[in-house]
Amino acid sequence: MSSELSTLRAKIDSIDNTILKLLNERMEIVKEVGKFKNKEGGAIYRPERENEIIERLSSQNNGLLTKSGIEAIYLEIFAVSRNLERPEKIAYLGPIGSFTHQAAESRFGAMSDYLSMNSIRAVFKALENKRAKFGVVPIENSRDGIVGETLDYLGESEQKIVAELTMPIHLSFASQCEKLHNIKRIYSKDKGFGQCKNFLIEHHLEEIERVPVESTAKAAKMAKEDKESAAICSHIASKLYNLPTMFENIEDISTNKTRFIILSDFKNQKSNNDKTTILAKLENKPGSLVNFLQEFNNSGINLIKIESRPSMDNDDFSSWFYIDFDGHCDDKSVQEILSRHAKEIKWLGSYIKGNN
Repeated sequence: MSSELSTLRAKIDSIDNTILKLLNERMEIVKEVGKFKNKEGGAIYRPERENEIIERLSSQNNGLLTKSGIEAIYLEIFAVSRNLERPEKIAYLGPIGSFTHQAAESRFGAMSDYLSMNSIRAVFKALENKRAKFGVVPIENSRDGIVGETLDYLGESEQKIVAELTMPIHLSFASQCEKLHNIKRIYSKDKGFGQCKNFLIEHHLEEIERVPVESTAKAAKMAKEDKESAAICSHIASKLYNLPTMFENIEDISTNKTRFIILSDFKNQKSNNDKTTILAKLENKPGSLVNFLQEFNNSGINLIKIESRPSMDNDDFSSWFYIDFDGHCDDKSVQEILSRHAKEIKWLGSYIKGNN
């Protein structure tokens, strides 16, 4: 080893020692903050505060780190801090190694206590029964559209949306085999095979036996146990089962994304970049929707999304609409609309806009 390389590594070690010292100092302060929150009953997950820190640091940054790099580092620091303050359980639509698990871990860190649930309904029930403090479920996919089940349970539950995140859906090809010609079977979900048709053809794998399983996470588990096989699975699943990745991002359409929401029982404070979600129950008569939406336009509120839903009361004389718009429920203009339509609107949450 050259003396120059040794010197550079010594500098890195010295910086790491300083970072560790400063992180421990930060954790001591976090612990003190936690005492106040415990007394006051405040939420430990404050997305608006975390966003404020990331934005502030990004604006000051003049080095090699990108904003996404700063975000990745600090989201893990925030997760460790929350676990130090008050460990909380996070329920998510399972299984372990699913994309929802990956989304949850991206916000709550690898150290958190996770509950894998087999349905969206089970996630809501875990929150309502206080078995978990937070829930993570999908609400929209760029290919398949809105997740109706999530909207329906939002309409029935008192749980609120406290954060959102949009995650690209990438698939990996993972195997213990060193060469492609040694692979005898491929495990994946039916959708996984369908989303990676071009990859399978390009690598002469279209004639290999395909074994459909219920999830890409299960596919990784099966491939780990079967040394003559491979899996089309998520990155987190291959990592979870220590299955070597041969190829990444093998899906035919690279723009596929899923939007996830984080649920809990508190209201976020205002930031300068909020979104609000409501369910509106309107009379099924000409002009009711147009007149309702015109109020947002008159108040200068930007509508982001509107989706119609079947009536949840089995009532043929009304329609439900899921609506996203810019702003916080405490904004004066939003408050006025919510007050005027208190009987028709269910507020589902106000939260920091995620990166789409």
